[in-house]
Amino acid sequence: MKKLTGPASTEKKIIGATELVHFPELGWKNVVARVDTGAATSAIHCSRVRVIEKDGETRLSFLLDTQKGAPKEAFSVTDFKEKVVKNSFGHTEKRYVIKTVIVIAGRKIRTQFSLADRQKMSFPVLLGRRLLKGRFLVDVSQ
Repeated sequence: MKKLTGPASTEKKIIGATELVHFPELGWKNVVARVDTGAATSAIHCSRVRVIEKDGETRLSFLLDTQKGAPKEAFSVTDFKEKVVKNSFGHTEKRYVIKTVIVIAGRKIRTQFSLADRQKMSFPVLLGRRLLKGRFLVDVSQ
């Protein structure tokens, strides 16, 4: 991992086209994520995403991709929203968005991730521009 320093940067780290990341709040470590400067938002592969209303509280429940090393337990959050995003095929779809902590290149960042079906994709996590902007420079040769 190289650091870029000087007047044009504020300690931006250089990352590659793929990066090893961790999700401490989700207990998911050593996940290979795809860096995609063409995508605005970041995404995590999830299944069984559903809204549950119980005792006057609305929660979002989901499972992480168990085929790629994710914890097998279901997760449940109260801080979520629904958002319309363009998928990789250019079609708009509604997705749920959560906030969680990601550790990338030694930096701990709390950011938003949309919950998506990435089963047919090579990587369970996609890192988009909003996460990268102002923090990292991407060198695809790494």
